[in-house]
Amino acid sequence: MASIPNGPHNGPDHRLQGALGHIRVLDLSRVLAGPWCSQNLADLGADVIKIERPGAGDDTRAWGPPYAPDASGQPTTEAAYYLSANRGKRSLTVDIAAEQGQALLRDLVRHCDVVLENFKVGHLKRYGLDYATLKAIKPDLVYCSITGFGQDGPYAHRAGYDFLIQGMGGLMSVTGERDDLPGGGPQKVGVALTDLMTGMYATVAVLAALTHRDRTGEGQHIDMALLDTQVAMLANVGSNYLNSGKRPRRWGNAHANIVPYQTFACSDGHIIVAAGNDGQYQKFVEAGGRPELARDPRFATNPLRVQHRDVLVPLLADMVRAQPRDAWIAMLEAVGVPCGPINDLDEVFANEQVRARGMEIALPHPTAGNVKLVRSPMRMSATPATSGLAPPLLGEHTAEVLRDVLGKNDAEIAALRAGGIV
Repeated sequence: MASIPNGPHNGPDHRLQGALGHIRVLDLSRVLAGPWCSQNLADLGADVIKIERPGAGDDTRAWGPPYAPDASGQPTTEAAYYLSANRGKRSLTVDIAAEQGQALLRDLVRHCDVVLENFKVGHLKRYGLDYATLKAIKPDLVYCSITGFGQDGPYAHRAGYDFLIQGMGGLMSVTGERDDLPGGGPQKVGVALTDLMTGMYATVAVLAALTHRDRTGEGQHIDMALLDTQVAMLANVGSNYLNSGKRPRRWGNAHANIVPYQTFACSDGHIIVAAGNDGQYQKFVEAGGRPELARDPRFATNPLRVQHRDVLVPLLADMVRAQPRDAWIAMLEAVGVPCGPINDLDEVFANEQVRARGMEIALPHPTAGNVKLVRSPMRMSATPATSGLAPPLLGEHTAEVLRDVLGKNDAEIAALRAGGIV
């Protein structure tokens, strides 16, 4: 586990560091899709000011247990869910329902390059924080809205949730065991994949809009929708349907077009075998002591194996079950057959490759001492994507931002606090 010391975001010159060290983001989003985008931008060096409700903050702060432990092992108030999506940011509490709070945010926009929000369509207009209002203040502003269904269309005013969108957008129709097998039926993905992918697409769109602004001086409004993202990320499955007119089916851990390309139970666990050609299949069954399965005319080619999968797969399952997982992995790696384990998270974070890449990090934290987080996977030689700033406590940087960005003095800050504005 890598321990990250105080880094580029700590200090008056933090905006000079990182690929986006010249960019400041006003982040009005919460939960996951928006914060995932702003965390990417923070990892790349942007100064992200996270706006939160006084006394409550981002909804995910309460989405525990588990919570980060302190030095004695006792849980803090920092939910692990919140920690996963908010490193590298500064927290400023503002009551946006108050006119004075709205005025503060409009003042902040003058000093920002990007606004990110995931309120319901039209909600921020009542506060004077919509794109049209803020564009008048800062014409080159990049303003990114993330909603369930987008800014227009018959569903625009509906609330969108990842689970619902996985179902509505087709992902669950191709995820899960075959309907004719025990346990068959639709399944959601084990992480909030649609939220995360929307955050990733939003990151790309913000960076493209910033490049356009730098070339032309023109800002713009980005309209990101979870449903749009889910439909787009169907990728080849969506393309197959559009070009064939045939609805795809669920295959569980098997493959529609390749056999064997699936999971198998070993004597002590599971492995994935991905035999992508006839030669790999032959080596697989030879390693398992069943070379006759390669000579059988029903299984000689992949199209024939797909045709006769219901006969072949049970034979392969019996073969694999006779050996432990690690023995299979060693045998198949030795003959060049793609294979791998199905790791639980203990095994993931103990994996030698994951450890060599430093994917688990620890950041200094004011109440937990250190918090364990997952490093950004973006590896850049000149401007490393990393942050020395742990996910902030609620309102941790309120005075700092008001003082350093807006030039407020101690008396003005105290008055804002006394009035419940921050």
